This record gives sequence, C-alpha cells and structure tokens, in this order.
Amino acid sequence: MDPAERRLLQEGALLPVMEMFYSIQGEGFNTGKPAAFVRIGGCDVGCHWCDVKEAWDASLHPLTKIEDIIDYVDEFPAKAVVITGGEPLSYNLNALCAGLKQKGVTIFLETSGAYPLSGQCDWICISPKKNMKPRHDMMHMADELKVIIHETTDLAWAEENATLVKKKCRLFLQPEWSKYRQILPQIVHYVKQHPRWMVSLQAHKFMNIP
Repeated sequence: MDPAERRLLQEGALLPVMEMFYSIQGEGFNTGKPAAFVRIGGCDVGCHWCDVKEAWDASLHPLTKIEDIIDYVDEFPAKAVVITGGEPLSYNLNALCAGLKQKGVTIFLETSGAYPLSGQCDWICISPKKNMKPRHDMMHMADELKVIIHETTDLAWAEENATLVKKKCRLFLQPEWSKYRQILPQIVHYVKQHPRWMVSLQAHKFMNIP
C-alpha cells in the first residue's frame, strides 16, 4: 500500500471491501428485511468458528472508494444497508455513513464492539467475542445484543454481556451454525426459562441466499 492509499484508508475514503450484494437480513431483530450488504475485510478478533475467515486478511480485498460503495447501495429499492465484516469498526466509517445518510439509506451495523464507534448508524448490533471483549461504551449504545452460542458455557457469557447494555436493547441467542442441531434445543430451553432473550437463527442459510 502506498502512502497516498494509506492516508485515504485512515480518512475513510477507501475501504477494503470483500463483497457487496443485495439480499435479505437473516439474523437477529431485523430478520426478513431486504438490504444491501457491504462486507469490509480485515478482522483481528479471530473467532475459531467464524464462517467468514476469508474476510480476516484485509490485504486480500481491494481498496474501494466509498463513492462506489454508496452508489452501489443506492441502486436498490430497499434503501437500507448492513455494514459487516470482518470487523468494520477497525476502520473510519464517518465518511461512508455520512454519504449513505445523504442518500436516505438506513444503516445497520454489525460489530463485535471491540473498537470505538465511527459513523452515524441507525441500528447497532453487537456480537461480543470472548477473545477480544467489547468496549463498555459500545455496549451502552447497542440496540441489539446477539450472542453466538457454540457451547452451553456461552450462556453465562451471554448473561455477563446483558448486564452491560441499556434496558431497551434486544437480546438474542444464536446457535453457531456448525453446531446448531446440537445446541439449538438447549437455547430453546434457556429462552423459555429466561424470556427476556429471543432466539436468532441464520435464516439466510436455510433460504440458501447470501
């Protein structure tokens, strides 16, 4: 990366985009809503069960002008975007979000909460990870807490994080995809006993869509 590109990356004028597509949100509170998806490459959180490990290395993904991202999102009728990763908040999202808002786009952010917020978003979904814990200031801003359950001990981790969010934050338990058949019955039982939680499934995988 040359110095000019590095400066533009730091300013948020360029972002390493792994993929962009138009689909249906398959997880959490906004399941079923159509939106453009912008997946930004680069993540140092490193969850062993991550199903998008190809996003981890930012150098594998082309630096893309935010104007091109905005134009792509603006093509679609939903006028909504899910910014995901990787870990999108490891970059400066101020300019991207400002440009999207000028187009009247609703912005849904998916993050681990491990980095400070940049950019104005309409909905913040935090999926906390044990090996890089979320910032407390980010947890206070979460509209949705979505905890991935890989094993039953993760339920205690979910409760620990639920103490950090605001009262009106929606709480979801989502089975890790490779183990959902084994872990889902335990999640269902837990939610029935602790009804402030809801179950999230990766509905897009059942629909066989991106």
